Amino acid sequence: MATRLGIARLVLPALNARTLCRRCHHVPLRTFTTSSPSHIAKPFVPPASLETHDVEEGLDDSEFLPQRARQRPPTPTFYTTRSDYYEVIGGLQDAIQSTRAILKALHLHPLPKFALDALPPAHPAWADRTDMGAELNVTLSAGMYRQLVLSLKELELYQRIAKTAGITELQEYLGELMGSFESTKQVEARERRILKKAMVGKRATLDTYGRSYTLGRRKTSTARVWMIKVQNKGEESKVAEDELATTYVSTLLSPSVKVPSPSTTSILVNAAPISEYFPLPADREAVLRPLKLAGLLGAYNVFALVRGGGTSGQSGALALAISRACVAHVPEVDPILRKANLMKRDPRMVERKKTGLAKARKAVCFLSMLPHSCGVLTPSPTVRLGQALTCRVVITIFWGHLDDASYTYYTRPYTMSCRANGNSVIYWISVSRSS
Repeated sequence: MATRLGIARLVLPALNARTLCRRCHHVPLRTFTTSSPSHIAKPFVPPASLETHDVEEGLDDSEFLPQRARQRPPTPTFYTTRSDYYEVIGGLQDAIQSTRAILKALHLHPLPKFALDALPPAHPAWADRTDMGAELNVTLSAGMYRQLVLSLKELELYQRIAKTAGITELQEYLGELMGSFESTKQVEARERRILKKAMVGKRATLDTYGRSYTLGRRKTSTARVWMIKVQNKGEESKVAEDELATTYVSTLLSPSVKVPSPSTTSILVNAAPISEYFPLPADREAVLRPLKLAGLLGAYNVFALVRGGGTSGQSGALALAISRACVAHVPEVDPILRKANLMKRDPRMVERKKTGLAKARKAVCFLSMLPHSCGVLTPSPTVRLGQALTCRVVITIFWGHLDDASYTYYTRPYTMSCRANGNSVIYWISVSRSS
């Protein structure tokens, strides 16, 4: 371990999050001019005029004074339009190279595929493009953000390798370096995901009273179940005898003492018996199925609170919670319930309704009929002209198209409203043909 830390101190550069996110001072570009005033141009004097020309004329004392040194840019990326961004990219690349050199010196890079698969899973929590651009004072494009994330992912891989190998100093350094690029909300969401994943498959425990608390879900329904073992007859008799022993002399005067009968098991759902809360036998059978398969029906009292969804969803959620409670009390029934697929949540959800359909997949029924007319109906002689009349007729409906060779038809009685026209009633049926 000392050798690893010594190599890390020698090779690892002194970089941190503040060094990577250092801001350049905005200096005018004319400060960094490329022209070098090493000498001032002297006026040209023809050779014939050298005899009458004063050599000292045209000379300035400033050319003999020491020249000021040219000011250098603070960073090599000063002349780029995004100096802060390229400075951060350069710092990340330096950190990647230094970390890779440390891992190579420790024979931890490159790792074979099976070793990479055995590493702990990654839980990234990088800030989004807008927040990261605001932190760097740069408007990040999609490509720039992608380049940043790729560099951070490589550092995150090296951090997992260092964590698995036990290089604490390198792991803490990389964690501090990547912490400046993470979002607070994403970090909280990552912690919740890790906690939820750790709770998956964790068996429920019993409290001091021997109760188990489990949770079950199906569709949009949620069920919370408390289950406790029913007190057997021997224990209840002993409790009754202890209570009777502490009573007054009335016990001696009584000819016989009636021992209370043992309590029967009960399943309460939202403070109501299961037979009242679930009127359908199929829902009750789904709730009692885990207890029947485990052979624990009548051995435990169940109190449940269910919320959301309908009766089928609530019964499924309650069955899952009862299955987990049975395993908490009797771990030996776990293989039986798993084989019956009662220890997994049903992942199916309600399919949404589609536009133009009656339900999720059910289509609206309509008839594709040919134009057809009904014959003349003769009403009662007492019908007056213009009087409304309701009669029952039989209409023959043809199915098919005009160019079809055969037609199928059936007759069906309809009740129609007609109006009397003189001595007879004529009612024409007009239907539209659908292709």
